[in-house]
Amino acid sequence: MSKGSQVHALADIDLVIEPGEFVCVAGPSGCGKTTLLQLLAGFITPTEGEITIDGKQITAPGAERGVVFQQSNLYPWLSVLGNVELGPRLRGVNKATRRADAHRYLEMVGLADFVERRPYELSGGMQQRCQIARVLANDPKIVLMDEPFGALDALTRERLQLELLNIWRDTHKTIFFITHSVEEAIFLGSRVIVMSARPGRIVFDEPVSFSQQVGERLGAELRSLPEFTALRDRVSSKIYESAAH
Repeated sequence: MSKGSQVHALADIDLVIEPGEFVCVAGPSGCGKTTLLQLLAGFITPTEGEITIDGKQITAPGAERGVVFQQSNLYPWLSVLGNVELGPRLRGVNKATRRADAHRYLEMVGLADFVERRPYELSGGMQQRCQIARVLANDPKIVLMDEPFGALDALTRERLQLELLNIWRDTHKTIFFITHSVEEAIFLGSRVIVMSARPGRIVFDEPVSFSQQVGERLGAELRSLPEFTALRDRVSSKIYESAAH
């Protein structure tokens, strides 16, 4: 519940996320998806219950959690490289180590040739790649992503989805990903969760296997599979049903 506006955002949430899972969360607007992410990030605290990581209660932001926002939120006065190595620099990581790590993650997200550019010289998709690299450079256990591709065009979005899957496989990070796109949730997630209208409750929670097939099959091929479209329709129906109540 928000103390300022007294909005009952979430109710009866009981959620266990295993290390290495890619959890995608969908649901109608205003269902509490972002509130849940903010609780996991430690930006806000619950009025009831508790949130723990490895048995330790979350009461504030921490280095083991990194957040990728919908807008890139990069520092315009820093270069791409400077943005990515900022976190480690503030933590006192020596220059050689933090620079090597920054270059590694920029290579991973396809920005190796843009290290000296400023954020305003990048496209929206490239800015998001830089933001992802910046989060990864801090080496969090958990990456929290709040509709990171929502403002991008369809082609850029699909490209970044594939890059994110590759990063997930390479780094074995736990990812908690909020999206309004049912198709994106099913394509990316190893697990898909649907939340009801406010106060948000979990009304659907199932493992998904399509992300493990990317590479063996093309993205377009996966999205056209009968089992993919059947699950997409089932999840969509659950969202419409929960929004109507």
